[in-house]
Amino acid sequence: MLLAGAVLVAAALLWATHQVVAELRAARDDASRARTLSLLELFAPAVRDAQSDPRALLAWQPCARIARQLFPGECAALDRAAGAPFPFTPDELQSAHARWTTDWLAWERAHDASYKLKAAAAEQELAAGASSALRSRLEAIEQEKLDLYQRRYAEYVRVAKALQALS
Repeated sequence: MLLAGAVLVAAALLWATHQVVAELRAARDDASRARTLSLLELFAPAVRDAQSDPRALLAWQPCARIARQLFPGECAALDRAAGAPFPFTPDELQSAHARWTTDWLAWERAHDASYKLKAAAAEQELAAGASSALRSRLEAIEQEKLDLYQRRYAEYVRVAKALQALS
């Protein structure tokens, strides 16, 4: 009888331990799913922002790298669900660099055309009646064109190099 009672107590303890382990495992799985969902919610705006402005990758990619280090299991689950590295694939990083370059070239053409028009108008006025004020205005237009170009080019190079480094 004492033996039967000991076996019954042992069985009850074994069953209780099994239940506790199962509950702990379920709680751990639920916490992992919650972290995965939080990461998905966190990076959803990043994906949107990066599609409209390649510079957004410069802010978001380091955060994604840190998230991958801190939550490798959750990031692996997101990668599997997305079928590629989440939130930014290598192709998306390269595409952002190409888009940044394309945008730069379009801006450069528009900038050049705009300042050619301004300079042509000033030269036409200068031809109609030469004056030092008109000459100064033409020089100011050229200097403004150069200053804006240099500032924008410095930004282009900085961002292009940073995007290249992400790839």
